[in-house]
Amino acid sequence: MKDGKLPKRQYTEEFKAEAVRLAASVGGHEAARRLGVPVATVGNWSRRGVASSGPGGGPAAGEAPARRPVSELEAENSRLRRELAEAKLDVEILRKATAYFAKVSR
Repeated sequence: MKDGKLPKRQYTEEFKAEAVRLAASVGGHEAARRLGVPVATVGNWSRRGVASSGPGGGPAAGEAPARRPVSELEAENSRLRRELAEAKLDVEILRKATAYFAKVSR
């Protein structure tokens, strides 16, 4: 590490396969955060199909990766829209309060 570079880390195939399975269930960013692995590394493993290389792990070479059902995505989308609306309301309230207190302090 004299050059300021990190040492190259080596991961077992089992670890990679588990990371890909975790990324499929909770998402790549969350899996990378939990495992302490760079997000790009988990993404590379997913694209290469590390999980499918082991016996009985993941989809076969010709199959498409598993996707979340549309109803799940719609529910998440509506939840995120609600959160966004609440955040916008909070920002608007804070703007008005700031303007009010700026006017009062003069």
